[in-house]
Amino acid sequence: MKEDNCLHAALICLGMLYYSHAVTTEKLNHLRPSLHGHHEKGKEGQVLHRSKRGWVWNQFFVIEEYTGPDPVLVGRLHSDIDSGDGNIKYILSGEGAGIIFVIDDKSGNIHATKTLDREERAQYTLTAQAVDRNTNRPLEPPSEFIVKVQDINDNPPEFLHENYHANVPERSNVGTSVIQVTASDADDPTYGNSAKLVYSILEGQPYFSVEAQTGIIRTALPNMDREAKEEYHVVIQAKDMGGHMGGLSGTTKVTITLTDVNDNPPKFPQSVYQMSVSEAAVPGEEVGRVKAKDPDIGENGLVAYSIIDGDGMDMFEITTDYETQEGVVKLKKLLDFETKKSYSLKVEAANVHIDPKFISNGPFKDTVTVKISVEDADEPPVFLKPSYIFEVQENAASGTVVGKVHAKDPDAANSAIRYSIDRHTDLERYFMINAEDGNIKTIKALDREEIAWHNISVFAVEVHKQHQEAKVPVAIKVVDVNDNAPKFAAAYEAFVCENARSNQQFITISADDKDDSANGPRFIFSLPPEIIHNPNFTLRDNRDNTASVLVRREGFSRQKQDLYLLPIVISDGGVPPMSSTNTLTIRVCGCDSNGSLLSCNAEAYILNAGLSTGALIAILACIVILLVIVVLFVTLKRQKKEPLIVFEEEDVRENIITYDDEGGGEEDTEAFDIATLQNPDGINGFIPRKDIKPEYQYMPRPGLRPAPNSVDVDDFINTRIQEADNDPTAPPYDSIQIYGYEGRGSVAGSLSSLESATTDSDLDYDYLQNWGPRFKKLADLYGSKDTFDDDS
Repeated sequence: MKEDNCLHAALICLGMLYYSHAVTTEKLNHLRPSLHGHHEKGKEGQVLHRSKRGWVWNQFFVIEEYTGPDPVLVGRLHSDIDSGDGNIKYILSGEGAGIIFVIDDKSGNIHATKTLDREERAQYTLTAQAVDRNTNRPLEPPSEFIVKVQDINDNPPEFLHENYHANVPERSNVGTSVIQVTASDADDPTYGNSAKLVYSILEGQPYFSVEAQTGIIRTALPNMDREAKEEYHVVIQAKDMGGHMGGLSGTTKVTITLTDVNDNPPKFPQSVYQMSVSEAAVPGEEVGRVKAKDPDIGENGLVAYSIIDGDGMDMFEITTDYETQEGVVKLKKLLDFETKKSYSLKVEAANVHIDPKFISNGPFKDTVTVKISVEDADEPPVFLKPSYIFEVQENAASGTVVGKVHAKDPDAANSAIRYSIDRHTDLERYFMINAEDGNIKTIKALDREEIAWHNISVFAVEVHKQHQEAKVPVAIKVVDVNDNAPKFAAAYEAFVCENARSNQQFITISADDKDDSANGPRFIFSLPPEIIHNPNFTLRDNRDNTASVLVRREGFSRQKQDLYLLPIVISDGGVPPMSSTNTLTIRVCGCDSNGSLLSCNAEAYILNAGLSTGALIAILACIVILLVIVVLFVTLKRQKKEPLIVFEEEDVRENIITYDDEGGGEEDTEAFDIATLQNPDGINGFIPRKDIKPEYQYMPRPGLRPAPNSVDVDDFINTRIQEADNDPTAPPYDSIQIYGYEGRGSVAGSLSSLESATTDSDLDYDYLQNWGPRFKKLADLYGSKDTFDDDS
């Protein structure tokens, strides 16, 4: 505070000296009016000579942040015409006039009443004027001047950011630029050293330094190692006043991180790794892991592993797990404890990416020895071959040896082996195996023509360890024996024309043999010795497994013989050969002049002798027409309507009427029972259907139902039809034959004539006369007792 007060006092003194110098200068100017005056025209046109005003300065100065007890004197205005008698009044207007700046209207002294801050406002523009105190008449034209706020060092430097972050590669050379920090000072840079900044480092030595004028931070130590220390915290100071004592300062923090370079080779933490693996392990199975440590990170720390030497190079391989940076040793081939019990590998770990600048720190790789011991495992038996193929002749006797399989225990114990056949592969049980020595034999005869190959599986099991078993496929080929004679390849039927020429070929035949090709073709065709001189036909072997049948003589007659049977002997090429006699059927047919078949039937030939083909067709057409007429007549006869009751006047009671109507149940719409129509239970109420549940009950309309004893059946039926049409619960079709009530029986009793022949009926059937013309026949039969008496 003492230093600041002294500085303020010095500045005030300087201002007063500057003010005194200005006043003196203006007075000197007043003494030389000819130099500063100018001519003006008055109202009458006269020329006035006026000297320059004494207060016309370009600017005044006031020190900012002044905190003294009295207002600060900024300057004094004085007019040349002011004689000091108090008749002149000074007026101040403009920016801050009357609020910040006040003027003594008599003396013209200007004072600043408030503390000013140059960083808020650097200057003020004011206007001064001298007027007559009594009349307020302007004595001088108004004049502008500027009051500048003179800067003092009252603002410390401030950095653009409170915290900075920067990176620099490790092992960088001394003086490597890291980052530039920048500070600013609100003070006036054109006045004094208030805004002249100097940078310095407060924390971070001796690793880093900063340029005093630019704020650039540079490395100060060589070979800084990220693996030793990765992050540094540096504090930079900016101080004004050129860094001299009394200046203000500001600080910022800079976090500097060393980025990684590949300056470290991988190293194995131990010289030998011990691993073990079971001999039962399969290729691809993991045996163990090795890891070389590299303190570098990212791609600089990537390590690749390889096997460069050792007796296990063919049995093992190594891959790199880039997530864990480990070398994974895996099995490459199957192991055998009894053959080799241990292996040795030499494994190398090398960096993937190498920085040429640090190649001198190399080599960037390391090696280690990996010893792998093979552990004995309880292995299943092993067959000497992966599969077996045997041959056996078909039709071989039961017990014939097919072949032998052999397996052994690979373990040191060399346990005994027992053999068996997987019966799922030999369902018909054609074979058996000796459990001790593995000999396979037949159980029954084999037929190549049925099954040419038998594929079975044989198990080998250790005697003392039943869970240890092996399985091997065995293929047995059934060798062909010439046991099938050749036969016709198809069911041949030959045709020969009656007018055939001698030596004319009319069919070519071939043969088929079920045996293998070695026992089949070539086929030999011939005629039996007893008919080798057949007068009708001859045979020619084409020597290509086919034969041609030829006509030996000319002219055949269907009337004499229309069918010939020609035996043909076919022999195969097997050892010994087999043969069979096959019969070829040859029919004699009629042919035209071109040799095309016309007919092969003997009957047709006989008819053709007396009638032509057109006549035969006409006869057949007449027969068909007669048959159609007879069928139509019979059909029309059957469709003639027959009476329901056959009436014979001699004795009606002895005539029994038979109906073949079975009835269609509820769907029967062809017949009805009159007793059902007169159902007594349905007279007084509506009988709904029993097979459906109506949504609401239907009440029959009164006046439509006939009297219970009514004999007018037409009215009865019409009434029921009308009820059915208006019934919402009835089915969607018109039918009065569907009822849910079967009926109790007819109140009229039986109408059968069987009882009337022996007993007289007491019932009166005269009401049948009122039923209409449809029941007239019944009324005549049963309506009069006299009729019955006469008939009896």
